Amino acid sequence: MGVLSGNPKDEPLHYGEAFDVWAFSVKAKGCISVYQAYHYHAGDKDLKNILDDLINQAELEAKECDQILINNGIAAIPNLPERPEAKLEEIPVGARFADQEITPLIAADTAASMVACSQIMGKSIREDIGALFGKYHLTKAALGLKILEMSKEKGWLVPPPLHVKRPEQVEK
Repeated sequence: MGVLSGNPKDEPLHYGEAFDVWAFSVKAKGCISVYQAYHYHAGDKDLKNILDDLINQAELEAKECDQILINNGIAAIPNLPERPEAKLEEIPVGARFADQEITPLIAADTAASMVACSQIMGKSIREDIGALFGKYHLTKAALGLKILEMSKEKGWLVPPPLHVKRPEQVEK
C-alpha cells in the first residue's frame, strides 16, 4: 500500500479530509462564540448546562482539529475573540433570545453537525480521522437527546404535524 500503510497519523490527509477538518474547526470556533452569546441570553438553568456542554465540546473539537491541521502543515484559523460577559437582565427585551428560541436553534445545529460528521467519516481514508468524527457524532447524538428531552419536559418542543389517525388493518 506504500504511503497509506502503517500508522494512520503518519499518512497524508487527502484534500477532502484536509478541507473537512479545517471547515469543522472553523465551525467549532463559530459555535463557541454563538453558544456563549446564547448562554448570556438563557434564563433556564438546564438550558445553561446544555450550552456549557456544547461549548466544552466545541472547544475540544477546535483543539483536536487544529492539532491535526498543524501536524499536517496546514494553518488553522485563529480563535475568535472572547465575548464580553453580558448579564441577562441587561439585555433589552426586544434584543433578547428567549429560551424557547435558543433550544430549537441548538437542536438543529446539533443535528446538522451529526450529518457533517457522518459525511466526513464516509469520505475518510485515514482511520484516525474517521474514528475522531465517529466520536464527535456519538457525543452530538447524546447532546441532541438531552436537548430533545429538555424541550419536551419544559413544553418548548413544537412538533411537526403528527399522524395520529392510522389506517384500519385489513384482515386476511
